[in-house]
Amino acid sequence: MTRRQPNGRGLASDRRGEPAVLTAQASPWAGGTVIALYGELDLDSVAELNAVLAPALAEPATVVVIDCAGLEFCDSTGLYELFRAQVGAAAHGSRIELARPRPLVLRMLELTGATDAFRVRDTVPG
Repeated sequence: MTRRQPNGRGLASDRRGEPAVLTAQASPWAGGTVIALYGELDLDSVAELNAVLAPALAEPATVVVIDCAGLEFCDSTGLYELFRAQVGAAAHGSRIELARPRPLVLRMLELTGATDAFRVRDTVPG
C-alpha cells in the first residue's frame, strides 16, 4: 500500500479546512493491476497517482483498472494525468479502465468526453 501524508506545502483543503489527501492502493489481478483511489485527485495529488501507475504499467500489454469508488473529487489536472497515462499505456499495448466512479466523478467524465477514452466498469476484477 502506498500512502503519502500531507507535507504542509500547497495542499488543497476540503470544506472543513482539513488537508485533502489522496491514498492509492495497488493490488494484482490476473489481467494486470487494480488501483483503488481514496480522497481527491488534483494538482496536489497527481504525484501519488503517478507513483502507483508507473510500476503497474511497467509490463507491456497489461490492464490497469482504477477503482474510483473512493475518489471524492477529480479536477482537470487529475483528468489530464489519467489521459496522459492512457496514451502512454496504449503506446505499449496496455490500457487503463475506470471502475465504479461516484456520481460527481462520473458526471465530470461524461461532460469531458472521457467516457469515450476509458472503459468505465461497474465492478472491479478479482
